[in-house]
Amino acid sequence: MRPTIALLLLAASLIGGCDRQSGQPQQANATNVAAEAAPAALDKIDRSHKGEAAPSFAFADQKGRKATLADFRGKPVLLNLWATWCAPCVKEMPTLDALAVREGDKLQVLTVSQDFEAAKVAPFFEKAKFRKLQPWHDPETAFSLQLGVNLPTTILYDSSGREVWRRQGDTDWTGDAAAKLIGEAG
Repeated sequence: MRPTIALLLLAASLIGGCDRQSGQPQQANATNVAAEAAPAALDKIDRSHKGEAAPSFAFADQKGRKATLADFRGKPVLLNLWATWCAPCVKEMPTLDALAVREGDKLQVLTVSQDFEAAKVAPFFEKAKFRKLQPWHDPETAFSLQLGVNLPTTILYDSSGREVWRRQGDTDWTGDAAAKLIGEAG
């Protein structure tokens, strides 16, 4: 009974966080969010976790092979936590793909699904025909649960696996403001 209640509470919290608009506060404790001088889509960047090591949660590719963020050290990583049922998440995915194409090998863009059903992720990618993004899935929803974030959330890690900043809410990752923020990873 307890696992069922826990799953229902998790689903309610993820759905509740997903439907917010970019211009609204994206987390309950807004005092941790530092407003930056940037266009409205990138106006709230959370730097309160700057310098923290990337978590060691495992996530899997579409064949079930496990990976962690440590596997991508050596270049900056832009981690996006999303779900197929989250409209703001789906809205920003094409801009993440465009960013991944533009940055090439200089930046690893990881889109890690927080869907409860892994079987929904690969068909979403097939239909979208992304050029660079790969379908990853977090089978335990560890990222959203342990980090206490709403969807979508995007976190930038530097090449040594240290957090630079995080952003909650859908974002257009193709513009100059996004490029400037991503440049902070060094």
